[in-house]
Amino acid sequence: MTDKPSVIFVCVHNAGRSQMAAGFMSTLSGGAVEVRSAGSMPAEQINPVAVRAMAEVGIDIAAAQPQVLTPDAVRASDAVITMGCGDVCPIFPGKRYEDWVLEDPAGRGIESVRPIRDEIRGRVEALLAELLEARGA
Repeated sequence: MTDKPSVIFVCVHNAGRSQMAAGFMSTLSGGAVEVRSAGSMPAEQINPVAVRAMAEVGIDIAAAQPQVLTPDAVRASDAVITMGCGDVCPIFPGKRYEDWVLEDPAGRGIESVRPIRDEIRGRVEALLAELLEARGA
């Protein structure tokens, strides 16, 4: 067992919100947090507007690929952050669960995605601080 906290970000298509959250967590934690993202019904590719919005703040998520949510990925994570995956997200005792109610960036232009991106960043920053504090980092 490692002292490195782990988190999984989950949304339906794993193409926008969860990928942006994973990008922020990976970058802002500097590798101090193990990061996963997945979707209950993954899309074929990452939302290009989400990629563009993240690039504007210096984070490249262009190479990310939507992944299917598996019980093993949830089991391996300390914190499970859902963003509209509903009741398909597996529940395991002893895990921290949060549901972040966020607008879906699918089908939106960059002007509409920027505020979603910025809200995700604020939530990720708060979560990161909590995870590191809980581990005594």
